[in-house]
Amino acid sequence: MKGARLGVLLLLALALLAAPAGAAEQMPQKPERQQRKQAKPKPETPAEKLGVEARAWAVLDARNGEVLLSQGARERLPIASTTKLMTAYVAMQEMPLDQVVRAAPYDAELGESLLETKAGEPISIRDLIYGLILRSGNDAAHTLAIRVAGSTEAFVRRMNRYAAALGLSDTHYANPIGLDQEGNYSSARDLLTLSRRLLRMPAFAKISDTESVVLKSVKPPRRIETINELLYMEPWATGVKTGHTWGAGWVLVGSGRKQGVELISVAIGAPTDETRYSDNLALLEYGFSQFRQRRPVRVGEQFAEPAIRYSGGSLPLIAADGLKVGLKKGQHLSVKVSAPGEVEGPIRRGAGLGRVSVFVDGVKAGTVPLRASRAVAEASGFDRARDFLSASLIPIAIALFVILMGGIALQRRLSR
Repeated sequence: MKGARLGVLLLLALALLAAPAGAAEQMPQKPERQQRKQAKPKPETPAEKLGVEARAWAVLDARNGEVLLSQGARERLPIASTTKLMTAYVAMQEMPLDQVVRAAPYDAELGESLLETKAGEPISIRDLIYGLILRSGNDAAHTLAIRVAGSTEAFVRRMNRYAAALGLSDTHYANPIGLDQEGNYSSARDLLTLSRRLLRMPAFAKISDTESVVLKSVKPPRRIETINELLYMEPWATGVKTGHTWGAGWVLVGSGRKQGVELISVAIGAPTDETRYSDNLALLEYGFSQFRQRRPVRVGEQFAEPAIRYSGGSLPLIAADGLKVGLKKGQHLSVKVSAPGEVEGPIRRGAGLGRVSVFVDGVKAGTVPLRASRAVAEASGFDRARDFLSASLIPIAIALFVILMGGIALQRRLSR
């Protein structure tokens, strides 16, 4: 018995000696009951995704007024010289662009942006607005206010009346220049609304998209260049207005036309001159990326074929130009053709005879004239006679039949 026990103990000892080192540490461990949950990364804001640093910003589809993306768009903020957008709007509503006025004396402080007019110098309203938008001339704004309303106070009252009429509920003006002053503020949303209205005025759109111009109403004529660097950065940029004061920071209303899409952007309170431009570029590029390009009208494409009176045949009407349109997902595109059903010579080749209009969700996106694809000669006397006879054949036949029947009836009466 003792021998058996001794053998068992010996086997156990040998088993322990044969076990690999650290085997005791390979026993399964109980998982911790409470483990720290891995923190989920905080989702990026739209501003962080785009890299926009301005305090308030927005981008809008200029065709239908839809705001595509925004942050703080209804916040009332000082807007610096983008105030001059309303100054331009009031002046263009109240006075003819070709009217020549005399520059009002202006006592500028050091560092103000100026057109550098001389008191009493003749200058047109058009050239004052060029100076207002391209050079952000405070003296130009002052002259416009005086010549339109008689005083800056009266002009500011008109600015606020126009703001109310346009539905700019987050806007109030205290001066026509944009200097820091209590009661002079707007919002990104209102700046977009006002800019959209201005850009629908061809004269302003041309001024806004100008890099350099010669002011011809002043003597001697002189050239000015824009301070809006956005126009030099991208070929598709079309405007609109810069602004900067200590209270407002760096401000820019930008606009662009690309791939059949027209956009307006705004950044208020950017930290630097450079960031107001990078902010607007990011906003505009984001806006363009939301659309796919369609070409519903191609140059030379036939859209109508009216009949040619007298000489017969038809005249194909073709698009004088192409038209590109940008569509967002879910938007509907439609085309409407307005053209005569019948034409009469003489018609020269290329003569305008109707138009084709393109609509996006019922809002007109563009119109292209229709032109005659070939010339049509004036109808000859023979053609006119043949047309008359062919058009009158049935009435003539009916008349002859009536006469014939009448003659037969008369003959029967006489034979009785």
